[in-house]
Amino acid sequence: MAVYSDYAKDRIGWFFGLTGWQLGTLALTSLPVFWAINTQHWPLVGTLALGWALLAVLVVVPVRGRSATGWLLATGKYAVGTLTGWTRFRSRAAAGRAEDLAQADLPGVLAGITIHDGPPQGPTLARAAIIQDKAARTWAVTCSITHPGIGLADADSRARQGAGLADLLDVCARTELIDELLILVRTVPDDGAERDLWIRQHRRPTSPPLATQVNDDLAATLARASVRTEAFVTIVVPETRLGREAREAGGGLEGRARVLYSLMGEVEAQLRGGLNATDVTWLTSPQLALAVRTGFAPGDRAGIIEALAERETNPAVNADIPWAHAGPSGADPAPRHYSHDAWNSVSATIKLPDKGAALGALAPVLVPNEPGERRSLAVAFPLLRQTTADRQSANAEWAADMGASLRAKAGVKMRARQRADAAKTYHLDDKLARGHALTRPHAVATVTVAKTTRISEYGRKLDAAIRRAGYAPLRLDLAQDAAFAASSIPLGVSLTRRSDA
Repeated sequence: MAVYSDYAKDRIGWFFGLTGWQLGTLALTSLPVFWAINTQHWPLVGTLALGWALLAVLVVVPVRGRSATGWLLATGKYAVGTLTGWTRFRSRAAAGRAEDLAQADLPGVLAGITIHDGPPQGPTLARAAIIQDKAARTWAVTCSITHPGIGLADADSRARQGAGLADLLDVCARTELIDELLILVRTVPDDGAERDLWIRQHRRPTSPPLATQVNDDLAATLARASVRTEAFVTIVVPETRLGREAREAGGGLEGRARVLYSLMGEVEAQLRGGLNATDVTWLTSPQLALAVRTGFAPGDRAGIIEALAERETNPAVNADIPWAHAGPSGADPAPRHYSHDAWNSVSATIKLPDKGAALGALAPVLVPNEPGERRSLAVAFPLLRQTTADRQSANAEWAADMGASLRAKAGVKMRARQRADAAKTYHLDDKLARGHALTRPHAVATVTVAKTTRISEYGRKLDAAIRRAGYAPLRLDLAQDAAFAASSIPLGVSLTRRSDA
């Protein structure tokens, strides 16, 4: 079994586990207490000390992944957005105000997305979709991949594919252009659209009635238990890096597309080689619109597949989805779930276990429990520049040394977890010296069901599946809309960067 455990905390508190801003806040707020002690106002000392202790709890003690101060700020922003109506989304098409059908109309963090058609490439002259996020100032391209899976792979094969993923991240980092790599997998209930089309095209009128009935019964039974897997890989390039290279390639959209096409070739070679992907298809604008539409409304796929099949015999059929209709007609974020069209979704992030992450251990997260349930999982790999990685590694080593010396002088014994974190911090510098890339990975899992069912129950099942896989779930309350967009919509959006939308 391939297990990777050589990861460490992003930041290690150098003063008994406290970070710099936490220590500074506590030190500044303790000054009134010492002033009261100096003036010997003892009733005031007690009041100020009690207030300082309460503030220390709010700043230091985390509650479900955030400090109490963070929860207060997030709750205030959510309340303001709800009262002012900023968080509620209604599409222009639903209101009859859609003028340009080629303009994307998406909710929340996806509002700044614009889709461009790249130059023709390859023998088929396909035009890959170029994703521009004006709010985050990034450019991205997405491909769909077909992978045989690792369920039946032996330990050596899993280790090779794990090394292939590490090589892919190193290749992306060495380009000095790719800022983030996103891998998104959606396990969708099988709607039987392809099978129904095949049966209608190949069933003979002279078939025995009993055989026809048995075939129909089997199809109806198996369709409820069958699932279909969709996998997407997205590379994200910030405008600050792409702009310089684009000027040398001709400038404008065409220059940026040329640079992105060269990156697509490097990533595709690594996907087919080290990761054993059997097929890599860079999505065109209609294909990406289909992926986005089925991300918001999984039940719409059957009708779209039927229209695509009918277009082969009748060219007058318009089976493409305009970008003005790719998003939901309405979306409303709730504190603990996200409502879009006739569906509800719950998202949770996944915390890495201390004992290590086994390759393929997240398979239970992608297995639906009930018919009509969809599971999505997105793993983001934000890549740090080499200079930034070296600086952070040096700061982490300094913090580990300072924390160890302070504990030694205070006579506080280091626990096993603290010793393990310090050892991983020292080992990180060795890996950077050997030329490996530094990344801050995170994963978000989402379950989507129809509004006719209780979403809270499916959210608990998702948490149970994450725990069964050996990880710890953390519900992304007050950020369900952004979490859904990151884990279910392959447009290069993640939780690592902020936008000015």
